[in-house]
Amino acid sequence: MSGSRTTGSVATSPQGTGRGRFVLATTGVFATLVVLLSVVVAFSTRAQVRQNPELTGPSWMDGWFQFDAGWYLGIVRAGYSFVPGQQSAVAFFPAYPMGVRGLGDLLGDHQVAGHVLAVACGLAGALLYALWVRGRLPQRSAVLAVGVLLLYPYAFFLYGPMYADSLFLLSAVGAFVLLERRWYLAAGLVGAVATAGRPVGVAVAVGLVVRTLELLAQDRRAARPLTGDVVATPPVWPGWRDVVAAVRDVRLRHVGVLASGLGLAGWVTYLWLQFGHPLAFVEVEGAPGWNQGVGPKTWFKLVFAGTLVKGPYDVAALLTLQALACLCAVLLLRRVQRLFGWGYAAYTAMVLLIPIIGTKDFMGTGRYVLVAFPVMAAAGDFLATRRRRWVAPVALVVCGVLLVVLTFLFGRGVAVS
Repeated sequence: MSGSRTTGSVATSPQGTGRGRFVLATTGVFATLVVLLSVVVAFSTRAQVRQNPELTGPSWMDGWFQFDAGWYLGIVRAGYSFVPGQQSAVAFFPAYPMGVRGLGDLLGDHQVAGHVLAVACGLAGALLYALWVRGRLPQRSAVLAVGVLLLYPYAFFLYGPMYADSLFLLSAVGAFVLLERRWYLAAGLVGAVATAGRPVGVAVAVGLVVRTLELLAQDRRAARPLTGDVVATPPVWPGWRDVVAAVRDVRLRHVGVLASGLGLAGWVTYLWLQFGHPLAFVEVEGAPGWNQGVGPKTWFKLVFAGTLVKGPYDVAALLTLQALACLCAVLLLRRVQRLFGWGYAAYTAMVLLIPIIGTKDFMGTGRYVLVAFPVMAAAGDFLATRRRRWVAPVALVVCGVLLVVLTFLFGRGVAVS
């Protein structure tokens, strides 16, 4: 397998697999999973009596409507609210509910719009990701990288729930794809959708800035004349000192990536003008019921440790699965940097660091690992390079089984992430 790699920053296109076939295959698998998991959700909810009069769709659609979906639908219909010290709608960033409101006004049903927008963004994000890995990894690694993303146990958030994860994935991947084309302002504007979409959106802004400097460092190295004492084949990526030194090469057009901060800036400005509290979303995270306040109790996961010792043990199992997902992602960070460079490593590290530090028991971190798309690609490459060929299919089967099980539990109203 190692013989199929290139020494440049981008691998050669996989031979025998055209772009169109790769896109078509990804679309087919995604569509199959949407149907399969919708059946799982319908089955999991058939014995439940729905008490929410707002849910008027078929069981397979209503089953996707759980937990945060109620907050998003409330924002779409009634706008934002903030009560200090209590759970409030301002905990949820505006990009996704704004999209749902616009689409819902067009379709005449906001619940349907939330489902349609989530699935459409999930498909678009998966396709962009597939094309991104296809240009950077050998064929087997690229195929497995797509498989890892689509079968990741928490990937069901791409297939139907009224959640913001699929829109965030699409905007994150899209911003980096545009940056690779040197469309700096366009990358920044798409990145602004991410920073207006979720609290970890700041990771996109950081990643875009670092990747821009890395591209400039690569340009400087490529333009450097060779002498008889210089090796003609440079390392794949510039060193971190070269990335920092590239600040001197920044020009006005490169500053366009800073537009990625506009989403977060607009959100805190709105909170300031509307509620007099620009960081209201941070305050409500510590409200009773969410209890995600800042401090040693959260940082050192004392609640998680207590759950492991005292139970309930079914909750402990679900939390441990998410903690293991975080651990695997962290262990893959070095491979991310080696395969894709410092910009993608910075993005991934920020996406992982924010929830790992900010959650008291790892709840929700399974979804954050999902949007750390370079980790998914690195995992695919890791599986592809194992000498024992059976490791990859076994890993994907295990992920697929967990995906179905977690989807079933989600449909039953169990908080799995």
